[in-house]
Amino acid sequence: MMQQPGAPEPRKQPVLVITSQVVRGGISGRGLTFALERNGHDVWFLPTILLPWHPGHGKGTRIVAPTQEFAAIAEDLAKSEKLGELGGIISGYLGDAEQANAIASLVKAVKAANPDAPYLCDPVMGDHMSASGGGLYVPKTTAEAIRDELVPLADIVTPNCFELGWLTRRDVQSELQALSAARALGNERVLVTSSPAMRRNAIANLLAGPRGAVAAEHAIIPDPPHGTGDLIAGLFLSNLMSGLDDEEALKRASGSVFELVARSVKKGADELLFAEEQQSVVRAMAMVTSRRVLETKVRA
Repeated sequence: MMQQPGAPEPRKQPVLVITSQVVRGGISGRGLTFALERNGHDVWFLPTILLPWHPGHGKGTRIVAPTQEFAAIAEDLAKSEKLGELGGIISGYLGDAEQANAIASLVKAVKAANPDAPYLCDPVMGDHMSASGGGLYVPKTTAEAIRDELVPLADIVTPNCFELGWLTRRDVQSELQALSAARALGNERVLVTSSPAMRRNAIANLLAGPRGAVAAEHAIIPDPPHGTGDLIAGLFLSNLMSGLDDEEALKRASGSVFELVARSVKKGADELLFAEEQQSVVRAMAMVTSRRVLETKVRA
């Protein structure tokens, strides 16, 4: 239905965010909450762990709620009379493998209250560039819990290339391999962040969706701050919830992340400058190219 000229913008639905919380910096829950609220969504935020900062900035105290208490909070939320107001769910970093069961139950409760609410699982578990030289940076039991309990429930999964390879037990070194692995994962939409690009000195976000595959490419920015995977997941979900099609949702999310990273790096920041450059998360000016990806023989 077309909006009448002069009519108020439709109210955007709240989003449930389940991931880590840092005191300093813009990663994970802090960046996600800011970006979603700046785009008009109320946020229900359930932290899985409390950290002073991103672990890449040095060691720090980790506070994880005991399993029983975390499950009790999740159950409280699942019983809320307002649960049906939620229009989407995002889960990310887990503080403990046993949290996956409580999160899965909460996701199912949200889906029962609002079957149209998409669930986005960001399987935060490792990358090719971790401090240990690449690989899992969570315990294997946590990665397995995400794979076995959360990924199968998700409408959207947003792994990086390492995570996609780990989840599917496949080698992911090229765009074709990334697309094949994304289809093998089996979810309705798989957004592969930091995917191989066709252009030199570029990087792509590759989306395998129900109407085909599309890639959004932009120039590589050396040594970007942490938190880009969290941000693109949240913005992509917000764009879909606003009614944009897959390609436009991907282009806008990619453009916002690229612009925010570029502006933060230009100012010498070691974190994404959400407050200073907040317009980037609403309507970026950066140009990001997109293209359809041929899927011949990918599903074989």
